[in-house]
This record gives sequence, C-alpha cells and structure tokens, in this order.
Amino acid sequence: MGVLNDLTGRLERWEALDTLARPLAAGVGRAVRPRPVRNLLGGSTVGHPLHPPLTDVPIGAWSMATLLDLAGGPAAEPAADLLIATGLAAAVPTAATGLHDWSDTQGAASRVGLVHAAANSTALGLYAASLLARRRGHRGTGKALALAGLGARSGGGFVGGHLSFAQGVNVNRTAWRRGPAEWTDVLAEAELGEGEPRRVPAGRVSVLLVREGARIHALDSVCSHLGGPLERGGIAEGCVQCPWHGSVFRLADGGVVRGPASYPQPSYEVRVQDGRIQLRARP
Repeated sequence: MGVLNDLTGRLERWEALDTLARPLAAGVGRAVRPRPVRNLLGGSTVGHPLHPPLTDVPIGAWSMATLLDLAGGPAAEPAADLLIATGLAAAVPTAATGLHDWSDTQGAASRVGLVHAAANSTALGLYAASLLARRRGHRGTGKALALAGLGARSGGGFVGGHLSFAQGVNVNRTAWRRGPAEWTDVLAEAELGEGEPRRVPAGRVSVLLVREGARIHALDSVCSHLGGPLERGGIAEGCVQCPWHGSVFRLADGGVVRGPASYPQPSYEVRVQDGRIQLRARP
C-alpha cells in the first residue's frame, strides 16, 4: 500500500496536470451552470451525490462479464456480451455526474480527479472495443480487451476511492459539526441588521445569522458542499448563496434550492430573550 500511496501523492503534486484540468473544469462548469442541470447531476433532488451509486452499475456489469469470459464457457457468451453493453450504457450518466462533481475541485483534488477520469475513459474505450470485437466474431480479442479494461477500471476505482476517502471530495462538510443542544446566547439583537449575514460562535461551531423582518434565521456557516463561508454569500428571496460554487440554501430550514450541494445545511431554533439572540439545535 506504500507504493500506491506514494503514487497518489505524486499525482497530487503533479502541477503540469493543471494545464489541462483548469480549462476542462471551466468548460464543464459552464455546461452544468443551469439550476436544473446542477440539481440533477449533483444529486440535490435526492439528497445524496449521484456519482458513487451510479458507479456500481458499470463496475458490477463489467466485472461479471469478465468472470463469465474466464469461467462461463460458450454458453455464457451472450450473457457476457449483454453485461458489457449494459456497463457501457450505464457509464454515460456515471461519467456525467463525475465530471459535474470534479468541476468544483481545485489543486490536488483536481489533478487526481483528472487521472481518475482518464483511467475510467480508457476503460470505457477498451470495453467498447471489446464489444465491437465480439460482435465481429473476434471473441478472443474481445476477452483480452475486456481484461485490459478491467485493469484500467481498477486503477480508476482506486484513484476515485482516494478522492473520496483521503481527500474528502463531495462529503458532507457539516457531518461532524454539532451545535449546542441547549439554548445558547450568541449575540445582542441590536447588533444584527436587516438582511446582513453575520457569523457568530455557538458552542464548538460557527453559525450564520440572518434577520428577515421580525424573524431571525440560523444555519451552520460552513457550506455542506466544500466548506465555503456562507457569511460571505448573498442573501435574496429567503435564501443564502455560497460564494464559492453557488449552492443556494433556504434560510428557513437549510434545504437545498440549487446545487452543487446535495446535503442541506443544519438549521437552528432561534429566540430572543432580554435583547439577546439565543439558539439551539433542532431536536
């Protein structure tokens, strides 16, 4: 495992990859800018990133196709071909969601993500060539291409796991942030202006306060997507927009209005006692 960790470390530091990653990420970012596209590909409509579960289909289909190639015999050939075709079809939405998620990364994560995409694209091409060879009657060539595709896919999968588990790409940045369970004094009411976002400490976390008329809203100040500072975002139509990647959350309950965020913001109950704003985590 030391060799693999050293390899991913080298990828993280390989700044030459930025010359390709930056313009490609910018192009993808422009393509996914419309809110319906963001919400669909980012998974905000279902409350969970779509890319990880979608990868199970091509990985499972292609792995089982290789197993049938190696141990199934002639009777299993139609099933192996069908599995490869299924994996190819499933790879299209899988790649689209992956590109969406990758377009918001920077630095080391962007470089590793580019290699992850290249490895998976290589696997896609090898499996497509394998299916074509099989349909032309060159089954031995098709099996060899599928084995090569399995190797590329395995490498891409390892790098993808590094993105998720070592670099924390697309994990919920508020998962371990727990605000006070009891009413906690955070600010004098007179210090909070209308529509002006204010970041205040609350126990072991920081909270965003926003006044709308007679109501005061409180959300976790760290964007659940990639940790952006919500107190620097814009306030409009009962929502706050993250300044980093444009995720929009409802002030009333932290729900996602626009991705790329797929997880809602933790929200807090608020009251005013003796001119002081107090809040607590919702039960």
